[in-house]
Amino acid sequence: MIEEAPRPGVVLLRLNRPDALNALNMEIRRELAEILARLVDDPAVRVVVVTGDDKAFAAGADIKAMAEASPTEMHRRGLHRLWAAVAEFRKPMIAAVRGFALGGGCELALHADIIVAGRGAKFGLPEVRVGIMPGAGGTQRLVRAVGKYKAMKLLMTGEQIDGETAERWGLASEVVDDDAVLERALELATRIAAGPAVALEHIKETVLLGADLPLQSALALERRSFQLLFDTDDQREGMAAFIERRKPAFKGE
Repeated sequence: MIEEAPRPGVVLLRLNRPDALNALNMEIRRELAEILARLVDDPAVRVVVVTGDDKAFAAGADIKAMAEASPTEMHRRGLHRLWAAVAEFRKPMIAAVRGFALGGGCELALHADIIVAGRGAKFGLPEVRVGIMPGAGGTQRLVRAVGKYKAMKLLMTGEQIDGETAERWGLASEVVDDDAVLERALELATRIAAGPAVALEHIKETVLLGADLPLQSALALERRSFQLLFDTDDQREGMAAFIERRKPAFKGE
């Protein structure tokens, strides 16, 4: 994993196993979990961008490392705990996807809040082709993103879709030329990083938790989060700037 700080408040994480199309082995999973656990408590970090290289975002899990594993061995590996560090990362996360985003790589992208995809990107959950199924949230997050019938088609056939199809289906936030993916992701990250950090965390929490709540409970969560933001310095700064017709200077407080 390569960690960079290309813009103020923005951290870029590059998956770095080019010889294996950035397949997610245990080392990368642990490293990603450890880095995110550190970044989530760093007030200087406002947004994280995750990417791979021009050939692959991440081409799935390391099949050789699990081919002979028993159910008990898979349980002992604790993959769900490593994925939890990604799922529970409370700051904005952007996936910049070029090339293959398959299996665990697609699931990693699905954990992001925004996905910028290249036209030549390839999204898919091909686990069924090796006799298993997605195990890191793919069945749940994909259906929430694209709906039951499109999700079932991908899950049951293992087919891949390109970046334009992903954007049309709702799996990607936007699609751009492959060579513009990272720059566009960093542009979005820079813009978000300049925003009110506490409000952004509340937005993410409310959207993710509210999606699984009854409507009235979700609206109550939204209302409470909305009210709590009136105790932040950024709320006072943002509204003062609006009234004074100037650009706000948010401090994340």
